Amino acid sequence: MEKSMYGFPTRLKILREKMGYTQSDVAKKLSLTRASVNAWEMGLSSPSTPFVVELSRLFHVTTDYLLGLDDCLTIRTDNLTEREISVVLNTIECFCNSKEK
Repeated sequence: MEKSMYGFPTRLKILREKMGYTQSDVAKKLSLTRASVNAWEMGLSSPSTPFVVELSRLFHVTTDYLLGLDDCLTIRTDNLTEREISVVLNTIECFCNSKEK
């Protein structure tokens, strides 16, 4: 598995900002202090395994992606209907086909 150029601190910050969350928002969702989240983003400390799992759930990504071990994003479909899943897959296929041309 090829290691990403982005490690955990960068991935965490990027995902947090994409979701529109502040460090305080993430801290509240995990019952932590903002300083803890800030220390993770600064690379001063690392979260324990349970917090890595909770962060992956919060941001809808795999733990490998969050940790920078994998660049492949996974789309969770467990809350979608069969029709919605079909639309998502068709949309992805359209993007893949347009890149082949």
